[in-house]
Amino acid sequence: MTEKPTVSLTVRGAEKRDGGRGIARITDDARKQLGVLSGDTIALEGGQTTVVKVWPAASTVPENTVQIDAETRANAGVKIGDKVSVRPIAVSDAKSITVVPKANFSLDDVDTLESATKRELLDRPVSAGERARIERLGDAGLFVVSKTDPSGTVRVTTETEVNVSLSKLADSVIPTTSDESSEVTDATEVTGATYEDIGGMDEELRRVREMVELPLSNPALFRRLGIDPPKGVLLYGPPGTGKTLIAKAVANEVNAHFVSVSGPEVMSKYKGESEERLREIFNEASENAPSIIFFDEVDSLGGKRDDESDMENRLVAQMLSLMDGLESRGEIVVIGATNRVDAIDPALRRGGRFDREIEIGAPDEAGRREILEVHTRGMPLTGDVSIERLAATTHGFVGADLHALVTEAAMAALRRARDEGSDDEELLSVEVTREDFNTAMASVEPSAMREFVAEAPEISFEDVGGLDEAKQTLIEAVEWPLSYSNLFEATKTEPPSGVLLYGPPGTGKTLLARALAGESDVNFVQVAGPELLDRYVGESEKSVREVFDRARQASPAIVFFDEIDAIASQRGESHEVTERVVSQLLTEIDGLTENPNLVVLAATNRRDAIDPALLRPGRIEAHIEVPAPDEKGRRKILSVHADDKPLADDVDLDALAEELEGYTGADLEALVRNASMRAIREAADEWSPEEANERADEIVIEARHFDVAREFVQPTMT
Repeated sequence: MTEKPTVSLTVRGAEKRDGGRGIARITDDARKQLGVLSGDTIALEGGQTTVVKVWPAASTVPENTVQIDAETRANAGVKIGDKVSVRPIAVSDAKSITVVPKANFSLDDVDTLESATKRELLDRPVSAGERARIERLGDAGLFVVSKTDPSGTVRVTTETEVNVSLSKLADSVIPTTSDESSEVTDATEVTGATYEDIGGMDEELRRVREMVELPLSNPALFRRLGIDPPKGVLLYGPPGTGKTLIAKAVANEVNAHFVSVSGPEVMSKYKGESEERLREIFNEASENAPSIIFFDEVDSLGGKRDDESDMENRLVAQMLSLMDGLESRGEIVVIGATNRVDAIDPALRRGGRFDREIEIGAPDEAGRREILEVHTRGMPLTGDVSIERLAATTHGFVGADLHALVTEAAMAALRRARDEGSDDEELLSVEVTREDFNTAMASVEPSAMREFVAEAPEISFEDVGGLDEAKQTLIEAVEWPLSYSNLFEATKTEPPSGVLLYGPPGTGKTLLARALAGESDVNFVQVAGPELLDRYVGESEKSVREVFDRARQASPAIVFFDEIDAIASQRGESHEVTERVVSQLLTEIDGLTENPNLVVLAATNRRDAIDPALLRPGRIEAHIEVPAPDEKGRRKILSVHADDKPLADDVDLDALAEELEGYTGADLEALVRNASMRAIREAADEWSPEEANERADEIVIEARHFDVAREFVQPTMT
């Protein structure tokens, strides 16, 4: 009998979309050595043996590796980085299997669970004692195969009878099963988060793993090198980026005791009780080593010490002594998470305590695509849903925002199905469409921007009459660096950091800025200059820093300072507060060269009042004049505001544009509005409200209405 080929491969995490699918991806070379094709079954032998279907890996995956998800790794008894022996294997079809869910379900759910389980496991190899996951059930989707007929590894087919047993499994380690053992009564505890549940943070996850996994799984390595293993890692970044999720996933993957502590839970009004709770937490970790202690919102426990905060000072001192006194040095790791890293006491941030600080920032486009793949892998999507398009249009969204977006899209699909009169059975087969995601996008915005942006601009350059030269200059200065980044890189050209729109009041500077944001489809941070000023020392500068910090988190973004002359007037001629704000603005704008996805846009009608240092090359260097419109521009502006109105035949917009010299865009809008109000006033005097509403389509705006309006709306430019 010919012996089947065997290869040794290194375990890697699965692709995000493969979580819960029970497949192994291997490279072409490994498939040729094994003599298997896509869809064949292979046995993975680690601490235990499990059987999975083989799929091809991407060309970028290293040779001699196998990509498997958390459930498969647990079934094989291996972790990422371990070696497994892989060989082809044939499996027989299953007559019946019995599965036990880990979550609590009622008897009424059994029929639905059985059909969902069969649909999820169809054509997959399973054996007694192994666990699997139904992605569509979320956290409640983990279950264990307790019995198969025939025994051993079998394949689920359309003829297989799938039974769901609601009897509870004991929480213990999955035993190794043999062909003679076809029923299992024990199973491992629910794993919760896994590496496949974390998208867009491969580099950050790698750094956390090397800080946590090695000290817990192989402390002897550090002893041989004569060094102490790292004691702590601090995760910091904006809310919703996945700091807590990373900590839980690492704890689950390394099979360590996990102690999760929310900072405020430790606080007590009684003296000494908070410190005692901290000591109890570290004692529990020591007794159950290897352990991970996770402090969420660690800034509430380890804030900067001062003379007035007695309890906070004692808490920090207790944290310092506990982290210094960890006896099981290689078996306890402390992970802290915060979105206020500067508020933490510096003594906690030195080496030997929190040894490494890792920023968990807002994801880029590739990261957002991975996160969306995680959250939609169990969702029935129609063919018109493009994850790539969604990732490209969700600038500034963190993981929590994207989860909210997917949830809202699913809710929109359910609402749509209910509005169409679907019954409960039809609701089970509803699919989420592109239109559902568009509906969700209208109601979910990036959390980092909510403080500054009430709504995304919905106007475009078509809503701005004239100003063709200003539009083109803006496109080149703002849109091109975002759209043609490779061209700028190839020519070693730095795009302008800032653009100034200047001109008389009412010419459309603010409108132009909002239209640019609508055209370029990036986040738009609008700041009215006077809003940043505060009478307290340091508060105005802090406001400027916060604006730029939020914009960086949500980049690509446009930061628009309206009436910038209010906060950036010339130093030496202005108030002390304004001078400090100018200095802070100079510092922030100088730092924009490191972030080409951030552009400062400013508007003023007093360019001569702005500090010259702000307007030099390298800062706000592109100056675009927005003048009062000429006759051609006035005609375009009148078209924007009047073309959709019921104008009488005697209204000649060309003649009006010629006559209205000196009128700015705002003047022309006011003129059209005033003429419209006069037509409405005449109709209201003649008709009753009921009659007016019925005869609304009869109203017209005549030339005489414009003639009277011109007496009340005078030109700004004289």
